[in-house]
Amino acid sequence: MVSAASPVAVIGAGLIGVSWAALFAAVGGHDVRVWDPSEEARAGIADRAAAMTGQLAALHALVDRPLTICTTLEDACTGAAWVQENAPENLDLKRGLYRQIEAVVGPETVIASSTSALVWPDLVEGMSDASRFITAHPFNPPHLMPLVELFGTDPGVIGRARSFYEGLGRVPVVLKRPAPGHIAGRLSAALWREAVALVADGTASVEDVDQALVNGPGLRWAVVGAHMGYHLGGGDGGIEHYLATLGPSQERRWATLGTPALTPEVRAMLIAGIGQEAAGRPVDAIAAARDTATIAILNSLRKPT
Repeated sequence: MVSAASPVAVIGAGLIGVSWAALFAAVGGHDVRVWDPSEEARAGIADRAAAMTGQLAALHALVDRPLTICTTLEDACTGAAWVQENAPENLDLKRGLYRQIEAVVGPETVIASSTSALVWPDLVEGMSDASRFITAHPFNPPHLMPLVELFGTDPGVIGRARSFYEGLGRVPVVLKRPAPGHIAGRLSAALWREAVALVADGTASVEDVDQALVNGPGLRWAVVGAHMGYHLGGGDGGIEHYLATLGPSQERRWATLGTPALTPEVRAMLIAGIGQEAAGRPVDAIAAARDTATIAILNSLRKPT
């Protein structure tokens, strides 16, 4: 059990790391120590975390303990009960960090990686105790998006991870085996592949593809997911009826799904389409609007207490 009195180390202060740090401190009430090798990144942590904490106030009752910004990895990790690593997706870099972390943490400390694409068997190579290591991939930004995708080989460690993230209001899911991109990343990649194909073959514009998703299946999936959505699509007969009557039509659609390549021509189409859809709005303004809408959706989906 990771109590609020136990320090939590956040390694890497990019978007994901600072988002985790804000959540750990403001919602979990943990003693959070943050380290990044970049002095510039360390200098911006407090202001960035404060903005995220302001967003969290719309979703949670906050404890809001201040963050401790550390100048060395050892200062951040010494005595930590939990380490959340958020380094760039570079295998050698991450392995080197794990060796440094293992040298200073206790035997019960869980080391969790926010990796989005690398897999557990590759990451643990060279560790002295791989059983304490898990992949814990959040959806971006983790202080708002509830999903955390877990994989590890020790059931006890996975149980501790479930409790830890659930205590932060997250929704953990557990993979039965490692998979590049985990669950949600693979689903997202599959959907985007078809979204790119629809643009590349001239079926629809970038903006219309996005509008179709946002105002159609995106709304449904936010409530019930893909499998349950098709179960409801079968009416009173549920998924069994749907598969019997509409299963063949699904197979016909699957057979025609695109497999686009990101050629220079396709990239140019996507870039131009995004330019039209963004209509001059900078990335930070689009992200802020996304976050505001996400908070509203999360509040609307909360079960009455």
